[in-house]
Amino acid sequence: MSAPIVSATMGAMNPLISKLAALMGDEYKKLTGVRRQASFLKDELSTMKALLEKLELMDELDPLAKNWRDHVREMSYDMENCIDDFMRDIGGADAKMGFIKKTAKRLKTLRKRHRIADRMEELKALALQANERRMRYKIDDCTNSTNHVVPIDTRMLAIYKQAAGLVGIDGPKKELVSWLTDTQEKLKVVAIVGFGGLGKTTLAKQVYDMIGGQFSCTIFLSVSQRPDMSSLLGGLLLKLEMKEELTHAHEVQDIIGRLREYLTHKRYLIVVDDLWNQSTWNIMSCIFPEVGNGSRVIVTTRVEDVAIWACHNDHECVYRMEPLKEQDSRMLFCNRVFGSGNVCRPDLKEVSVEILKKCGGLPLAIITIASLLASHQTRSKDEWESIRNSLGAKFAKNPTLEEMRSILNLSYMHLPLHLRPCLLYLGMYPEDAMVRRHDLVLQWIAEGLVNCSHGSDLEDIGKGYFNELINRSLIQPAETSKSGEVEYCRVHDIMLDLILSKCADQNFINVAYNCEDVAKMHACEYKVRRLSLKSSTNDATLRIIDTSMSQVRSFAQFGESKYTPPLSLFKYLRVLVFMFPFERSTIVDLTAIGQLFQLRYLKVSAFPCFIDLPTEVRGLVHLETLEISGSVRSIPSDIVCLPRLSRLILPIHTCPPQGIANIKSLRALHCMKMSLEDINGLGELTSLRELRLSTKVVAGEIDALVSLIGKLHGLKYLAVRAESSKHHCDPMYSLSNPPLHIEKLDLFGWTLKRVPTWIGDLHFLRILILYVDNLSNDEVHVVGKLPCLVHLDLWVFAEGGAAICTGLFQVLKVLRLFSHDDVAHMQFQIGLMPSLRQLTLDVHNGWGGAVPRGMEHLLALDHISVFARDGVNHHDVESAFRSVVDVHPRRLSLEIIPPLSPSSINVVIL
Repeated sequence: MSAPIVSATMGAMNPLISKLAALMGDEYKKLTGVRRQASFLKDELSTMKALLEKLELMDELDPLAKNWRDHVREMSYDMENCIDDFMRDIGGADAKMGFIKKTAKRLKTLRKRHRIADRMEELKALALQANERRMRYKIDDCTNSTNHVVPIDTRMLAIYKQAAGLVGIDGPKKELVSWLTDTQEKLKVVAIVGFGGLGKTTLAKQVYDMIGGQFSCTIFLSVSQRPDMSSLLGGLLLKLEMKEELTHAHEVQDIIGRLREYLTHKRYLIVVDDLWNQSTWNIMSCIFPEVGNGSRVIVTTRVEDVAIWACHNDHECVYRMEPLKEQDSRMLFCNRVFGSGNVCRPDLKEVSVEILKKCGGLPLAIITIASLLASHQTRSKDEWESIRNSLGAKFAKNPTLEEMRSILNLSYMHLPLHLRPCLLYLGMYPEDAMVRRHDLVLQWIAEGLVNCSHGSDLEDIGKGYFNELINRSLIQPAETSKSGEVEYCRVHDIMLDLILSKCADQNFINVAYNCEDVAKMHACEYKVRRLSLKSSTNDATLRIIDTSMSQVRSFAQFGESKYTPPLSLFKYLRVLVFMFPFERSTIVDLTAIGQLFQLRYLKVSAFPCFIDLPTEVRGLVHLETLEISGSVRSIPSDIVCLPRLSRLILPIHTCPPQGIANIKSLRALHCMKMSLEDINGLGELTSLRELRLSTKVVAGEIDALVSLIGKLHGLKYLAVRAESSKHHCDPMYSLSNPPLHIEKLDLFGWTLKRVPTWIGDLHFLRILILYVDNLSNDEVHVVGKLPCLVHLDLWVFAEGGAAICTGLFQVLKVLRLFSHDDVAHMQFQIGLMPSLRQLTLDVHNGWGGAVPRGMEHLLALDHISVFARDGVNHHDVESAFRSVVDVHPRRLSLEIIPPLSPSSINVVIL
């Protein structure tokens, strides 16, 4: 049976009906009249829900119907809050907590009985009034309109597949490269200008990747429409490993001075992506010194005047993006709908041509509509024609933002209903934010947006939701994990504009950038349900948050502040997020969270802030996720009493609370400071799926670790890192019952004399990080035959390597091999590693100048990285491996990494 989920248009109607059904159960039979009233409300609201579901499928509503829908949605939130209060008052929040005895004791007074009866009568009156308005204004008649969209059945995706190859970009890329690689020594600024969705950022990134190796410092900087310059430039200092400078530079002018001084000694390539106005450029350009060494800057913008201004009025340096040509548009469309290399079905050719004409050559429009059609390739010609007719007729002639939004809205209206609130929830994040998949999924779960059915794991279902949004091109992949899964996403700013418009229309999320935005919320007709304070908010903004915000269910604050909002007001809060990535000298006061009974998810990323937690948190009986990054004065000791805590991420150097073995619900634990006693206790946490530890080597600790691993049979992710660089871990060979379903094993810093034989039993292992003294042929076969291994980091300390034979490592995509042996002794045979895309090697002092043999047999290879250790000539290494790249059947990229120093830095700021 499906679990009730929150909806953007129906609000809390589903969970409300579920809770009313619970009130009709035997647990509440001693409450006179409660079950009768609950039964009436459940029946009344169920009829409203049926109508709301029909209205949700309609793109445009009659004003009366919209007003009624909005009123019922808000009523459902208020009703659920009232029921939650009621259940908490009588102790029924957890049916396992001796309900009947507690209820009989607490309901002895007549006053409390009357208050409960009055609440139920009030709810009944609200429901009757809503139904009367429904009849009076004939809301049901609105659903007879043909202006609605049939919903697409959901299709869960197990893995992310790339939407389409790049088309139509070779010509523009070649032209821009020629502009940027001329002989001019003076600093040159080149601007790419064009309408949103034309692919400006994609083109800039391709050029950046292609010529970046010619520069000693490369930076990709995403600015966005509302940049917080202090955070943006401060973040750049951190990425350039200039943390000490950041502690002394507090004002924008100071930060600019330090960045300018740093870049004075570099030949740099910098991309300034998504620039919106001249004033921002006037600040940004101050960090670019004119050093006469051929440094280059690329700017992308939608505004022609900004592009010309950035190029110092040199029109020859402005590249104007053009829509895709007809052939390229058709290739992009067909690759996405029918698969790479396939052609359009004959019966759909004519309608596909008409759809492409309406897309006007805009890649974003083409990929969005193609993704919609690809979600069900068996669509009939009539359905394709229906989608064609839904597109704006003016779009091809006048591609305005409104017309672009109409195309994206079409994909939104074709989303399965359960995915709509998940997409809208991304409106909580700032523009251009890198959104972590795991965070987003857990926030969806905490808000009740994930539908659990047939006993499936909620996180797995939420991951499927995320993958489907990626597959439909409604969100964009931003960063992948070592195993190739999308771990971070981004939202295109045009899509974010549509999302925020939908959020405002359905009162789903309110966004504030300043005091005025918050003040407007006080005057709104509806209560604020979810509140996001973006980076430019200040302390004055937070101080005007008052009791009118008491209905907030999700609160997120991004950017700097020295003031924490009055959290005690948010009594219905489910999700609480603070993200202060570059905060300085601030205290985040969370002492009031102990009163937030409904809190399910708490994340604070505020390094190096001080975070004050309450002394007691045992009242947070619904808390599932607690993730803290910063300096915590102390962890509440009663955290071990939380019955639903499943994810606990503690800051570095923070000890776990005593009695951590009592948190039987834990599924994920990250703790970088564990004692021997703590490690022994973890063996009782049999629900653990993810464990990340960092330990010192003391007597008995290695044995305890090995014993622990043997007890946690359900582990999927294990990272046990030694604080020092090289410690032998001989007891690891004696592990007789390893967790057979593990997918990632990271033993960074622990040196094994050889590869344990039990590793060959890990048939689900995808990522392996391992240090060994010696590597024999048999041990290579143990690892090479793992059927799911896609990423291998391997350090081999002894000289004299083993032979790697054909047929091994069939699905491996990334190999990072660090060996004291000369790379010249390596040989790649025909048929070896047929899926390998990235290869990383290192060369040491005494290297003879030869490269591995047979690298041309790695037919899927895309990229080679080589670490040139101390004593090795960087240019000799590049020359030797360049000879491999030049004869390889694929076009490879090559990166030579010198000994660690700040002289050569690759930075992507997002």
